Amino acid sequence: MEIQMNSSSQIGGTRSPSSSASPSSSTTSDPNSSSYNHQNNNPNNPNQMQSWWESISKARTRIHILSSIISSSTSTSTSSSSFISSLADSDRPARSLLESSESYLTISNLLSNPNSGSGNDSLCQWLYETYQSSDPDLRLVVLSFIPLLSGFYLSRIISLASSSHNNQSSLSGFEAVLLSIYAAETKARAGKPCLISIPDLSQPSLYDSTPRNNKSNGTVNRGVNDGGVSSVGVLCAPLEPQVAVKSTKRACIVSVALDCYYKQISQMPSWSKLELCQFSADWAGKDCSCRHEFDNDLNEVAVLNDNGNISFGENRNSFERDSEDGENNEVNETVEQINKLRIRDEFSHDDGVSRGVRIPLPWELLQIVLRILGHCLLAPLNSQEVRDSASFAIRCLYARAVHDIVPQAILATRSLIQLDKRSRLAAKEAAMANAASNANTPSKAKKPEILLMSK
Repeated sequence: MEIQMNSSSQIGGTRSPSSSASPSSSTTSDPNSSSYNHQNNNPNNPNQMQSWWESISKARTRIHILSSIISSSTSTSTSSSSFISSLADSDRPARSLLESSESYLTISNLLSNPNSGSGNDSLCQWLYETYQSSDPDLRLVVLSFIPLLSGFYLSRIISLASSSHNNQSSLSGFEAVLLSIYAAETKARAGKPCLISIPDLSQPSLYDSTPRNNKSNGTVNRGVNDGGVSSVGVLCAPLEPQVAVKSTKRACIVSVALDCYYKQISQMPSWSKLELCQFSADWAGKDCSCRHEFDNDLNEVAVLNDNGNISFGENRNSFERDSEDGENNEVNETVEQINKLRIRDEFSHDDGVSRGVRIPLPWELLQIVLRILGHCLLAPLNSQEVRDSASFAIRCLYARAVHDIVPQAILATRSLIQLDKRSRLAAKEAAMANAASNANTPSKAKKPEILLMSK
């Protein structure tokens, strides 16, 4: 079925999750009121039970539709469709779908099909309609595929533009999903820009131990230039409604979709974050050696030498040996832990083939990508695989920024590299100190065995 985009009101007819915090939602109930809390904490509240059941029913319906789409595809197995259908029987169907790696892999394979993303793509239709739901978990499911969908869309649109078969209408399915998210965010912001307060650096911060107080009125002196009001910066200009993806607005629309993803990134699964990291490296280009500019002291390989101590070298094979007697197991574990902190030289997708291509990276798109990569790199709950993938992508983007001579991109990527480097060096030193402490700790002497023999 063809996806038609007639007006922005049709695209964003459903309120986005973030719109509940907008000034236009002043008519909603006050969560701090006692009657509100009593009503929502009462398990026997019929309105709450009805709302919960409607949410479960909608999620199950969407999952069954997705299962039928997958079963009708020739590139997927019947077991994949049956597994996704079984998720509808859980207590939280949408959340189960979000946290299922097998479901993500199945949908990822469908989106990676060269014929995907067209106007009659049933999977894009499902993503488009699912995002119109009021269920926040169903919206999270759609947002979890934004890195994958954006990666394929931007890579293919550039490939189509550079080829003789310039048929950009074949990606209207991808564009419909991106436009639905963009329109919902446009409605949520209500034509207002995103502002940030910039403090006056000439004045003491709230965290200073001895702030300078104004003796006349006992308040902190804010300075004479700003009249007591901090400066305000525009983080994002007001969004304009869009009914089609024009080449001049493409980066803006994709960046808004990625910004919506970033706002919910703490709830995104790790495999979704990995997709964004890998596509970011593909977008930047991975063939420049200057991405290793800061990693000379991190790429040394830790090995266990003949004396049982840890040493470092450039070639792992020339130094490495295994512990034969099992006495140095703790040291071997430390060596393995330190080597995991090295910067990996290459990251690719599961099939070993890069699915993205080098694309133009305007600052409005690059800055939200760097914010997501910063979370993947520094958030404490992320897996080591996510951190390593983000580290590699940031170094690729740094090399790209150096070649393109983009000052703000160079500053941002270099700052992230330095933060990554410091955290890895600190972890490396901690592992070395722990190994040295264990080596210097004397082991308890074994008591002599006393054998009692009867005469």
